[in-house]
Amino acid sequence: MDRQHTRRDKLRRMLKKVGAEALLVTKATNVTYLTGFTGEDSYLLLRGDGEVMLSDSRYTTQLGQQCPGLDLHIRTGGVTMVESLAKAVKSVGLGRLGVEADSMTISLRDKIAEKLPKVEIVPSCGMVEQLRQVKDREEIARLRRAVRQAERAFGVLKATLLPEKTEKQLADELEHQMRLFGSRNRGFQSVVAAGDHAALPHAVPSDRVIGQCDFILIDWGADEGLYRSDLTRVVVTGRISAKFERIYKVVLDAQSRAIAAIRPGAVCRDVDRAARRVIAKAGFGRYFGHGLGHGIGLDVHEAPRLAEKVQTVLKPGMVVTVEPGIYLPGWGGVRIEDDVLVTRDGHEVLTGVPKNLEEVII
Repeated sequence: MDRQHTRRDKLRRMLKKVGAEALLVTKATNVTYLTGFTGEDSYLLLRGDGEVMLSDSRYTTQLGQQCPGLDLHIRTGGVTMVESLAKAVKSVGLGRLGVEADSMTISLRDKIAEKLPKVEIVPSCGMVEQLRQVKDREEIARLRRAVRQAERAFGVLKATLLPEKTEKQLADELEHQMRLFGSRNRGFQSVVAAGDHAALPHAVPSDRVIGQCDFILIDWGADEGLYRSDLTRVVVTGRISAKFERIYKVVLDAQSRAIAAIRPGAVCRDVDRAARRVIAKAGFGRYFGHGLGHGIGLDVHEAPRLAEKVQTVLKPGMVVTVEPGIYLPGWGGVRIEDDVLVTRDGHEVLTGVPKNLEEVII
């Protein structure tokens, strides 16, 4: 039995919890997770006694290659996806249809209700995402591959960094290098932020010349084909001020404390608190405004979240980012981020780019 079949069976057992006879999976990454299909514009209708993939003729061959044995409902020209769905639902006599309320648009929900007036639409939240939190062996291997691609590209970037280059040039070169090392794409829009620009956690690379600043914050990751990595480092290109040294060491200490707290049974909010206390004690609490981290996998941001109010309990196989930061408007910011696997007896840091202060000086 392949892993996608096993995942579908687990999801099938969850249907009773939402009181639905079937679940319509419309979120693309969830469809991929449950079927192995990597195309677009396709839905999975999962019932208690089977499933069918709804797609169109553009993907017939691809579906046969990636999802052998899966029942297909291929719509023809002039037939909309909602019409195709309505036909599939009526053919098996469904009365209660679950939908992915977190990602489905109101417009799509209304169109389905119009075509299926006798079917009750049951909203569900996070069912597939709950399964996706714990990675299997193959998923972890793919995450490791994405990490390696990102790290090798960063090594080239550091070796070729010149003061006359701009933030955007560095971002473009970093993403190009990731592709040269096997990445299908960047994992997300890379952040390259020099000097006071680094006070913006999601700064967009600009034409600012990096040689004008003493440090650069770089947040990047690779998409190895399905799974993604996510790292952040600050590199020093100029003078190390006492202020920078202090803030950098506070952030590094906060991250170290949080990583040490990661283990099976740990609660997400407690891991977040381990880092937040260090930053607050140093007097920078109000300058750390985001959660400590997030799950990573098919999406760059997925469950579980490491944040102040999240009570999710960590389990072996979960992979999370740990990324405390301090951001001072008009001065800049420091964030350090690694990808961490929860193991059976603790944790493993998947990322290995040097981060001690003396190691980030160029």
